Amino acid sequence: MQDNEKTLIASIPPQLFIGGEWVDATGGGTLEVRDPATNEVIARVADATAEDATAALDAAVAAQADWAATPPRRRSEILRRAWELVQERKEELALVMTLEMGKPVEESLGEVAYGGEFLRWFSEEAVRISGRYGSNPEGTGQMIVSQRPVGPCFFITPWNFPLAMATRKIAPALAAGCTSVIKPPQLTPLTTMLFVRILEEAGLPKGVVNVVTSSSSSRVSEPIIGDDRLRKLSFTGSTGVGKRLIAQAAENVLRVSMELGGNAPFVVFEDADLDKAVDGALAAKFRNIGQACTAANRIIVHEDVAEAFTAKVAERVAAMKIGRGTEEGVQIGPLIDSDAVDKADELVRDAVAKGATLVHGGRRIEGAGSFYEPTVVTGLSRDAAIMSEEIFGPVFAVVTFATEDEAVEIANDTEYGLVSYVFTEDLARGHRMIERLETGMMGLNAGVVSNAAAPFGGVKQSGMGREGGLEGIHEYLSTKYTLLPNA
Repeated sequence: MQDNEKTLIASIPPQLFIGGEWVDATGGGTLEVRDPATNEVIARVADATAEDATAALDAAVAAQADWAATPPRRRSEILRRAWELVQERKEELALVMTLEMGKPVEESLGEVAYGGEFLRWFSEEAVRISGRYGSNPEGTGQMIVSQRPVGPCFFITPWNFPLAMATRKIAPALAAGCTSVIKPPQLTPLTTMLFVRILEEAGLPKGVVNVVTSSSSSRVSEPIIGDDRLRKLSFTGSTGVGKRLIAQAAENVLRVSMELGGNAPFVVFEDADLDKAVDGALAAKFRNIGQACTAANRIIVHEDVAEAFTAKVAERVAAMKIGRGTEEGVQIGPLIDSDAVDKADELVRDAVAKGATLVHGGRRIEGAGSFYEPTVVTGLSRDAAIMSEEIFGPVFAVVTFATEDEAVEIANDTEYGLVSYVFTEDLARGHRMIERLETGMMGLNAGVVSNAAAPFGGVKQSGMGREGGLEGIHEYLSTKYTLLPNA
């Protein structure tokens, strides 16, 4: 690491954040954080025990009543100040993110802008929580409908968007009046820890947000989820883990929000503007080095334009610069670890073995770090593993279709339903795709859909609940009805 990078990392407390204090893990253990571009250990942070997890929930529970009673305007001001501080420290946040996760700094800056918007958006929503008042139909009394904070929450966030996934959960919870415990990802905890320092500076009271880092998710999650004082669980990650967490949450009938796996179809019709479609596909596929649940997984292209489309894509992909995310002009950084490289390579080899053509790339890059070439494969068979499994890597996989019905059938042939992308110049067809594709979100002639003002979430096994938008704050509110009889 460069000296400035070492200084920045050293400024982040390597401890747990419980009750407004940075404290060591009770067992004294630590876990390593590595730079995936070099495999170098860049930090060691506290490795929480079950006792630490319970202490963090204790702190959240103790702070809940006061935070719920805090005026919405005050909660709003703290969130707004946090947003301002994120803007002031965007370069620091972006560099930490790149060092621990690998994405190019320019992309990290984009995540800081996106993640910060949840703070600003929910600072504005905090003062708009409302209910209603009116006569019941019988005229015998008045109905009062109010919204109350759900209560203490537990958040489990993923490694691929370490700031945005934290702000997307913490911001609406704070706006609604809920306290929380967050377990950052083992692989990328530093960004979240730096963000919590910012919340401190913004004036967040002690115990309202607590952080437990751990090498074992189950070790800290089980005692928290099993505690009957917890009221809400929110998780972003794989569908398999999400199912197990839902089962655990059922024991105490917890409110749950689950943002799970994706297998996004990217459909290009014969009438699409190919240059726009290429731009959209590259953004949808290679953002975050392909490591996103919203990444285009199956590129479904009409047979009449598939050759021209693939040629344009391959030319752009071949020109992509690969390297450490801190280097100028880098577009493809390392994958998160060697397991991710193995998975991408395995999927490409399977596709080729089943008849696909390797147009570009398809090789791991030897040496330090976990790099894999940006890859283009075409002519996929329907039984290739890529058609059903998330790639989570820089692999652009093309399958062709002949009719609209066939495109819809391929797109919907998955257990997932997070997001879809459609490129067509036919407005009527676009509207049909909105109705026919089984996803919670859709980009129509757009390759990036995420926005703090929009409800993010999927259908089928891509999860339940929504984050962001007008809907996001309601995930942290309970509706209460009161009848006031007429005198």
